[in-house]
Amino acid sequence: MKPRSLSLRKISNRAARACLLVYLAMVVASFFAHFPYGWTWIPLGLWVLIGFGVNRRAAVAEEHPVTGSAAEAVEVAVPVTGRWKALNSPADKVPSHGTRAYGQAYAIDIVAEPGAGARPRFGWWPLARRSEAFPAFGADVLAVADATVVHADDRQRDHLSRTSWLALLYFFVLEAIVRSLGGARRVIGNHVILDLGDGTYALYAHLRRGSLTVRPGDRVRTGQPLGRCGNSGNSTEPHLHFQLMDGADPNTANGTSFTWRGVGVPRNGETFEAAGTPVTAPCV
Repeated sequence: MKPRSLSLRKISNRAARACLLVYLAMVVASFFAHFPYGWTWIPLGLWVLIGFGVNRRAAVAEEHPVTGSAAEAVEVAVPVTGRWKALNSPADKVPSHGTRAYGQAYAIDIVAEPGAGARPRFGWWPLARRSEAFPAFGADVLAVADATVVHADDRQRDHLSRTSWLALLYFFVLEAIVRSLGGARRVIGNHVILDLGDGTYALYAHLRRGSLTVRPGDRVRTGQPLGRCGNSGNSTEPHLHFQLMDGADPNTANGTSFTWRGVGVPRNGETFEAAGTPVTAPCV
């Protein structure tokens, strides 16, 4: 049954993007041609139905009965060093980001919090900030286990922050919709995927452009730097999005729960200190 549901998810993902594209095209066309504006609600409604209905059912149907339970959480090392804060944590709700798409049911976002006032706060002004204003930007991201690199992409640009109310409105109304039309790559931005073995894969998203030090096929050791934290893809500020999956393709993978060695799974707003894991020997 799983191959069939995987096929259903691929088809529904493509159909949802097609409906959204038709909706946007009809909105633009309405400025130049006369037709009932209510027609535009048809592809929009189908997008919601397919994207949040059919695709969600397929994702839930694929999940293994024990996958993601606290008892079956995969223990891995922490992917960063220093003081960080958790956002959108699976310790508070599952799916942590409100969706199971792209294998992110148990994903977590973390932002660097080295000290009081070091990280710019959300507000009305300035409308946007450069990525360099945030302490997470450029921070090393580390391998959470001995693994093999199966995918690496760092060609997308790092954009300005969306840490004001007007910028956030732009993000949700326009940018996030346009990025969703580009599929998983445009949503997760620059990223690397590791094969940890035993059917478990780790995905690091929103990395800095041109920062990856590994390529597909490389063997890495626990604690080895992979690249640097950035602000690419569907990101409002520089941060690391981390998740475990049961497959190498985010389009069809299910999320897998994790626990960080010595830290656990920090809750929303909780800060934690990560000392890092020394790399014992270079990989060949």
